[in-house]
Amino acid sequence: MIGPEDAIEIPRGVSEQIDYECELGVVIGTPGFRIPRGAALDHVFGYTIVNDVTARDIQRGDRQWLRGKSFNTFCPLGPVIVSGDEFNPTKAAVRLRVNGELRQDSSTADLIFDVPFLIEYISAIFPLEAGDLISTGTPGG
Repeated sequence: MIGPEDAIEIPRGVSEQIDYECELGVVIGTPGFRIPRGAALDHVFGYTIVNDVTARDIQRGDRQWLRGKSFNTFCPLGPVIVSGDEFNPTKAAVRLRVNGELRQDSSTADLIFDVPFLIEYISAIFPLEAGDLISTGTPGG
C-alpha cells in the first residue's frame, strides 16, 4: 500500500498492460473471526478509496490474480478514512479520473457482494484484525 500522492512504479519489461480499478476500501476496527453478516458493520472502523492497480497481462498469463495485483506500489489508497457513522457503503459514488478524464463512474449499490457479505465471507476462513483492509471490487470502466 502507498499514499494517494505516491508514485506507482510501473514494472517495465515485466508487464505492458497496467490497469486501474477504483474500489471502496473497508478498514477493520474491531477484530473478529467468523463474523455473522448481521454484526459485520460493527467491526468496521471506516471507509476509504483504493486504486487496485493490476498488471492484466500477468493476471491473464497466471490465470489467477495474486501476482498481477501484488507489484510494489500497486495499491494507492486514501487520503482519508471516513467513519461508518458518516458514510453509507450501500449508496456511495465510486469514480476514477486519469489526468482529469473520467474513466469509472459507478456506485457501491452496483457491487456484486456488499460489505456485510464480504466481512462474513472473509472472516469465515481467517480472523480479521484491526487495521486490515478489504477492497470491495471495481465497477466497470
